[in-house]
Amino acid sequence: MTTYRINANPGHLAPVGDVRAKSATVSVVIAAMNEAENLPHVFATLPRWVDEVVLVDGRSTDDTVAVARRLRPDLRVVVQSGKGKGNALTEGFAAATGDIIVMMDADGSTDGREIGRFVDALLAGADFAKGSRYVPGAGSDDISFVRSLGNKLLTAATNLLYGTRYTDLCYGYNAFWAHHLDALGLDCDGFEIETLMNIRAAQAGLVISEVASHERCRIHGESNLHAVRDGWRVLKTIVRERKRRPVPPTRHPALTTVERAAA
Repeated sequence: MTTYRINANPGHLAPVGDVRAKSATVSVVIAAMNEAENLPHVFATLPRWVDEVVLVDGRSTDDTVAVARRLRPDLRVVVQSGKGKGNALTEGFAAATGDIIVMMDADGSTDGREIGRFVDALLAGADFAKGSRYVPGAGSDDISFVRSLGNKLLTAATNLLYGTRYTDLCYGYNAFWAHHLDALGLDCDGFEIETLMNIRAAQAGLVISEVASHERCRIHGESNLHAVRDGWRVLKTIVRERKRRPVPPTRHPALTTVERAAA
């Protein structure tokens, strides 16, 4: 039986100068292709206590990698071997060395100052911290009516088929303990990666905590997301996963408290 929690008190956005006293290391994985203009905004929001940033470059034709390295000299760069967001994130997760892995977007829509909320949820006992734009304290400046409607219908279908109580199926801001990668067994290429993770986390019996998140608009450029095409891929994933035998999670003791002090 999967345990669900809603983060009813998402707290403040911790300033970038905050220092977190913790025993778990944190890796942030960012998939990017031609996002050189957006990366300065994204990296400026990352907390100083993040231990590692892994950039998965989808063979950009602009200065994405050079800009990222200037912003963070200790950056780890993975050149994507395949195509698609799912493939990029899977390769980034495999390269990450932190105890906790946080996935966020390179277009400026996800705010790095919210990372503390996800880490807090994991340190408080969750296995998988799932971002939601539909819980108290959350929202979106970007989602269209069509995308929102499709997301709600797909979320409802998932909840019906898998007995989950998700509020936001198709959102790419999540975090999890790295030792659960085997249970997630990620093996898809496209935008359906978030749906796959959410379903497999539930099937594996992971403790899931929904975390309030506010989605911003993309700062520069255009999204590669196509509502109809990618919605169809999500729906096929929902149906196909019913036939899969879940992989049991690997349990690992974790801290239950976190301390935060002003820098």
